[in-house]
Amino acid sequence: MTFNDIFKSSFLENISSISILDTALALVLAFGLGVFIFLVYKKTCQGVLYSSSFGTTLVALTMITTVVILAVTSNVVLSLGMVGALSIVRFRTAIKEPLDITFLFWSIAVGIVLAAGMIPLAVIGSVLIGLILLVFVNRKSHVNPYIVLLSCTDTAAEKNAEAFLKTMVQKCVIKSKSVQGGRIELNLEIRLKNDSTDFINLLSEMEGVNSAVLVSYNGEYMG
Repeated sequence: MTFNDIFKSSFLENISSISILDTALALVLAFGLGVFIFLVYKKTCQGVLYSSSFGTTLVALTMITTVVILAVTSNVVLSLGMVGALSIVRFRTAIKEPLDITFLFWSIAVGIVLAAGMIPLAVIGSVLIGLILLVFVNRKSHVNPYIVLLSCTDTAAEKNAEAFLKTMVQKCVIKSKSVQGGRIELNLEIRLKNDSTDFINLLSEMEGVNSAVLVSYNGEYMG
């Protein structure tokens, strides 16, 4: 192999396989749509704490996917090698919210579609998906659910507290019950009749009731 053969290698030929203009346009669109996905995530975040790093990941993931697919579409041999390289990658970060999976897949899908040149599909699809998420995720129930954590000393106090609670709220359902050392602990799901929570004060003052705690939750409690 001569010195000239080295510069005639396929590596140097691949430089001109993708135009700089197409690459720049795809990355700019990927960044714009990635920011849009990030804003939708910010508005629909359902977790206890909002994660700004996850939002940044969505933008970066959209652009990275676009770069990878642009490279794959320009070279068939490279596409086979890319499949083998990505198959050894393992991600250890746990997904805490099911909705986060939607945003991750959305970012990857937008990157793939943009790199394939289907710009209208990526833009219109992202707008429609974003609107659907904003409408359905942010829709609140007419009656907010609550959990009452009740601690009683005996069965009589338990029955009196439960009967009183049913008269003060719209709905009352026992989610779990535990008995230990003579103490009875109840988790009850309730629906309030109005915004007043003064009944918790009266409940905690009843004879045989050690404590009464009212907690708001998102309706996904597993008891």
